[in-house]
Formats: sequence, C-alpha cells, structure tokens
Amino acid sequence: MAAPQGYDLIVQRLIPGYASLARLAVALLSTSPLASLPGAAVLVAGCGTGAELVEARSQRPDWQLSAIDPSAEMLDVAKARLGGEGIGWQQTTVEAMGVSDRFAGALSVLVLQSLPDDGTKLAFLTALARSLRPGGQLVLVDLMAPERSPLLGQVEAAWLGFQRASGLEASEAELAPFTQGLYPIGEARLAALVEAAGFGDPARIFQALNYEGFLLQRRA
Repeated sequence: MAAPQGYDLIVQRLIPGYASLARLAVALLSTSPLASLPGAAVLVAGCGTGAELVEARSQRPDWQLSAIDPSAEMLDVAKARLGGEGIGWQQTTVEAMGVSDRFAGALSVLVLQSLPDDGTKLAFLTALARSLRPGGQLVLVDLMAPERSPLLGQVEAAWLGFQRASGLEASEAELAPFTQGLYPIGEARLAALVEAAGFGDPARIFQALNYEGFLLQRRA
C-alpha cells in the first residue's frame, strides 16, 4: 500500500477526474430519497485517507457519519485530517460489521476492485446492501475491466500520457496498490453481482478511462 500521507497525491495524478470524484459522490447521495433527510446515517466503506468524509462534512454537516477501513494507518491519517470527533471510526470491514437496515446511504470508492471474484466481491456487496435501509443508495466507484476494442491500446497509452502530464512521480512499489493485484470485472458481471446482492440495476454516474462509478439502490 502506498504511504497514506502520499496516497491522495498519487491517486489524483493517476485517475482522471479523481479530484472532484468525492464531491460528486457526496452530491449524488445527498439527493437520494433517504440520505437527503436531515441527520441521515451514512457509511463510508473503505474510507482511506478521508476524501469522501471531508466532502460529506462540507456538503452535509448534519449527516451521522460512520467510517470504516481495514487499515489502521489509513484510519490514523483520516482521523488526523478530520479530527476524531463527530465520526464513528472502526478498523473493520463491512462484512465484519454485520449491521442490517442501519444506513440511509453509503459510499465505496476504489474498494471492490481489490477483492477477488471468488465470492468475496459478492460478500462485500451483499454486506453493503444489508447495511442499508430498504431504498438506501450506494455510490460505487472502481476500476472496471475494459470492453474489447481495437482502440484499447490507444486508451492505455493515453492513460500513461495523462500520468506524465499530471506530474506523477512514484516508485513501482508506491504504484503497485493501484496497478497490481486488482480484480476488475466487466459491466455485465457487475450487474449480475449487484442483482444477487440485493440492489437494483446500476446507473453509471462517472467514467474516466476504465474507472467507472455507479449509483445503486437497495431493493425494498
């Protein structure tokens, strides 16, 4: 894993549009039927260094925020960034939380991509669905498997060009969490997984190269 202190700088220079992604994710959830209500309980699953939490505090200071991450280092950086008060912090995963029907909405950014599709992705999505109240919404953003295209080589070359133009200077070890050991899936597979987990059809809300974001709603 990249050093938590340098994580945000690397990911902003690696992923087009990442700098405004947290703002978009929070704005989307803020207009949802349940999370739009004052004092809504919202989960940030895999909070990392706290980008979504910063935006949530700015746009919706009334939200009751819960932030989880399996990395103690990431949580420490997020806590230092936001202060420890007013947010429920837990070093855990959504599967281990075991909560049901608690949250009005949830955010999960760059988490699903790191889970193998051997039942682990489905377990993660199912736990997220169960943690939401019926009708609760999830903003999900991840690296997706590209569709077959004769232009794929050009897209990959453009990604490298974007990184250079953004001034990305990172070692292979620092980039490894973003480029290696990932398990991206295609849109058809994602649709099947979210259906099995208890969500309705995904609506795409963001795309930058092979990074895509979706808005999901737990079925009643």
